[in-house]
Amino acid sequence: MNKMIHSNSQKLIKLSLLAIIPAIALVCNTAHADEIDDFIQATMAQKKIPGMQLAVVRNNEIIKTASYGVSNLQHSVAVHKGTVFPIASMTKGFIGVAIMQLVEQGKIDLSGQISSYLPDLPEQWQKVTVRQLLTHTSGLPRLFSGYIVNLISPKGPDASWELVQKQPLESPANTKWSYVQTNYTLLGKIIDKVSGQPFEAFIAQNQLQKAKMPKTEAAGFAGQKYVIPHQSTNYMYYKSKKLSTFSEGLPRIMRAAGGMNSTATELAGYSIALQKGDLFEKNSSLETLWSPGKLNNGKMVGRNDRQGYALGWEVIGRNEHPSVLIGGNANSALLIYPKDNLSIVLLGNLIGSDPKTFMNEIAGFYIADMKAENGFGLPPAIKSLFLALKTKGYENAIEVAIDLQQSQKLNFGINDINDWGYLLINQNEKSQALEIFRLNTVLYPKNANAWDSLAETYGSLGNIEQAVKYYQKALEVNPDYANAKNVIKMLKTIKSQS
Repeated sequence: MNKMIHSNSQKLIKLSLLAIIPAIALVCNTAHADEIDDFIQATMAQKKIPGMQLAVVRNNEIIKTASYGVSNLQHSVAVHKGTVFPIASMTKGFIGVAIMQLVEQGKIDLSGQISSYLPDLPEQWQKVTVRQLLTHTSGLPRLFSGYIVNLISPKGPDASWELVQKQPLESPANTKWSYVQTNYTLLGKIIDKVSGQPFEAFIAQNQLQKAKMPKTEAAGFAGQKYVIPHQSTNYMYYKSKKLSTFSEGLPRIMRAAGGMNSTATELAGYSIALQKGDLFEKNSSLETLWSPGKLNNGKMVGRNDRQGYALGWEVIGRNEHPSVLIGGNANSALLIYPKDNLSIVLLGNLIGSDPKTFMNEIAGFYIADMKAENGFGLPPAIKSLFLALKTKGYENAIEVAIDLQQSQKLNFGINDINDWGYLLINQNEKSQALEIFRLNTVLYPKNANAWDSLAETYGSLGNIEQAVKYYQKALEVNPDYANAKNVIKMLKTIKSQS
């Protein structure tokens, strides 16, 4: 299983890979198609994405915008330049900028305890710092109950807020990274308090107006709660073979965590304003915004040792072409390559389609060595294996990997191999992914996740018998592996109905 994607999002992908999703017709509204348009349309067809919107920035100029497919399938409404997309957790990036603006004004201290700003919090919350909220290292309990934006109490926002304050901490502060929306609810409250105005108004005044984002400002922070002109409908595959609409009407308590709407063009302008210094008084503020936190044990905060988490922004700290990004709902993202003066915005309306996984490929149209065919973005050891398999063939992955381990003393980490396998799946290279996941089970036979990923790939190839076999192997390794139990049941049901 790919740990970088939420478990329910994984279920969506599993269903699509099992070839039970109907095709969606795609329409391109671009006046002059090019290789990027061809690539995006092909990717949309593969992932069954109804509509997308693109903007590319190079050297602080918007050099390309394009719209693809439909924003509303029910009424066959085409995506156009003015289509407004819900951007969900991309909102966190704006919250991070707002906090840094207040730091510049001397109103917030990143190292300050949140009780300095919100004195009525539970005692066990009070020593958490502002930085720990921003980096998801607070250890606070969850206000949301799962992937779908449900509050923990069915009685509504006030009851949920009371309930979450009675829950135990998930972990001691700054000992682990855990993506918890409660952090950003609190940050919204802190901005309200120290700025003297609602956080929505503070962001509109200090970011949206300065970056000239009128559509974003007009759309507000309530997700899809209200009628917004030209707003795209979100879709998802969830617990069903049929496509469903996904509506996020957010109460205010949830909006700082993910309530904004925007367009690709306005977000492209935002990336320009941010990098030109239009939003900060000090150059050091942007550096701080994009600096990953550190845990008490000295490790970088983030999803893994290559993908850090800063102040509402994710950071990919490669030696070549490092990048920062904000993403939302696994269907929209802004990706910035600061050293290359390149930014890409890609907004879509299929939850779980995860454009972050193929945006580097778009960057490769502008910077050749960033193409996936050249192994860009792979960890050094994995890249060596990748280059070797280009000539020796993926069917020899196990033999080649063992030889490289011995001859070049390379170490292939289990998560690195797993991530590479999922990257191959996203590139529609499922047979190659199968060999990479098989390699992982040879190198790490006692890891249930390695067997789970191999099983999932067999499922994506339509081989339900082998998928069930290897999910059962995952259970042999770890009898408590819940994902394997759930998917085995689902696959057996599918097989019985076929």
